[in-house]
Amino acid sequence: MPSLTTQATSADTTAAPGQYLVFRLGGLDYALDFSKVQELRPLKALERFSSEGEIVAGVAVSRGVIMPIVDMRIAFGPRPPEHDPLTDVIILKLSSCVMGMVVDGVTDIVQLTLGQIQPIPGASAVEYLVGIGEADGRRLIVVDIDKLMSIQKVQMGARQAA
Repeated sequence: MPSLTTQATSADTTAAPGQYLVFRLGGLDYALDFSKVQELRPLKALERFSSEGEIVAGVAVSRGVIMPIVDMRIAFGPRPPEHDPLTDVIILKLSSCVMGMVVDGVTDIVQLTLGQIQPIPGASAVEYLVGIGEADGRRLIVVDIDKLMSIQKVQMGARQAA
């Protein structure tokens, strides 16, 4: 009989069937659980106040909520990104907070079944990678957005402390 720890761990890394928001980042397509999305906004439409560091693009206000904005293009990319009209902010309602995530652009929402999401070989050490999904002939890197953003928050805290 598996221990409770084993059951919890395997449940944490299993993708759930449902709707996924697809976004582009550094030329790749990513997908995250659509239930975590509060709203989508063009970057230029957000009222931003400051720039705290490389990854933190600043603080913004959306619907009266002040939130950090994390520029994932910097976190995942080799060079500083350029803002263009397609640059979007995905406002996320995570288990611990509300925050914005800057991406190259949001493309669509897809329905994925468990059979369409396969584990990524050799990526078990990367906690936020759920698997590779396939929809409409495209391969999507499915991420656990709560885990990915918790890593970013730790990195932000370390940079601010330095």
